[in-house]
Amino acid sequence: MFKPFLFHNAFRLSTTTLHHSSFQFSLRFLTTPPSHPFAVSYLIDKFGFSSELAFKASKTLHFKTPKNPDSVLNFFTTNGFTDSDIQNIIRREPWLLSCDAQKRILPKFQFLLSKGASNSDIVRMVVGNPRFMRSSLNNRVIPVYKLVTRFLKSEQKAIASVISLPYLLCCDYVIPNVNLMVDKGVCDSSIAKIICSHIIFCKPRVFEEMVEELKNMGFDPSKIYFGDALLAKLGLSKSKWDAKIDTFKKWGWSEETILEAIRKQPKCMLASTDKINRVMQFWVNDLGWDSSYLAKGPGMFSYALEKRIVPRAMVVICLQTKGLRSESASLLSPFYVSEKVFLERFVLCFKEEETAHLLNLYRTMMKVGDEKVSSIGES
Repeated sequence: MFKPFLFHNAFRLSTTTLHHSSFQFSLRFLTTPPSHPFAVSYLIDKFGFSSELAFKASKTLHFKTPKNPDSVLNFFTTNGFTDSDIQNIIRREPWLLSCDAQKRILPKFQFLLSKGASNSDIVRMVVGNPRFMRSSLNNRVIPVYKLVTRFLKSEQKAIASVISLPYLLCCDYVIPNVNLMVDKGVCDSSIAKIICSHIIFCKPRVFEEMVEELKNMGFDPSKIYFGDALLAKLGLSKSKWDAKIDTFKKWGWSEETILEAIRKQPKCMLASTDKINRVMQFWVNDLGWDSSYLAKGPGMFSYALEKRIVPRAMVVICLQTKGLRSESASLLSPFYVSEKVFLERFVLCFKEEETAHLLNLYRTMMKVGDEKVSSIGES
């Protein structure tokens, strides 16, 4: 039997629910209107932004027609940027679509061109770091460029450094870190090394802590090796630094021996733990030589094992076996000289028969090294 009372109550309930839902929808619509709807659709249609990212980015955009953003895109195209380059740049720095490219960007390009950069250099630099275009030409770009030129001693080196490290011209930490090194007495050549590396972007507080730590370890800021030490200390996490210290200890080096080795050649800490182990394994276990020799010449860990250390060691062993080299002669000198000097002093200076044997041995070991390097590269 039909029950009008129940129908009436059900109708009231559904009507109330509908009105409540409509109110919520209206409230959401009124309280979160799309900001700059044209800019949102422009980002979605032209650059494939999601709706969420487009709405977020549109808060920094101030155009309601395609005139200005199209002019920006045309500017980049005219200056040698590909469609892919422009997509990359705008997705990272959408604010560019609202700027006046002739006033905001062109002067920076003209400055770089005046210093010897090519159009392709500028494209590479901007694609690598679009944030560069935010920087003030007079307050950031020019002062940093002058600082880089001062320590690299030439316009050519300065522009090459800026192109390879585009963050140089926009990072807030470059000038403070350089000033800190000057104040601490770090020599110009060391500062030049740091400027050409990513560690120049380290936060000044951390940078200063590392400088002080190295000074406490006995490193003299005025010495040329200080730059290498700073590169090693800031280039490695504490866990990796400690792991390498432990690796050296495993091969019999004491804390003091390790510290002396690092002072002599800080770059030894940039060798991987695997490389350290492989050099030690060959030197100590295969050749039977004392690991302490490597502490006196820690630069050995920077050399290629298969292409330099092994071939030269085989020649030295052969010379010792034949009595052509004193056991008391320096074990390190054959490894540190250039290829030309090595051949002159340790291969080509003997009688014809001996020279032929040594040269064959050396070339054979070099070939073996080539094959090993190739197989590693293919794996």
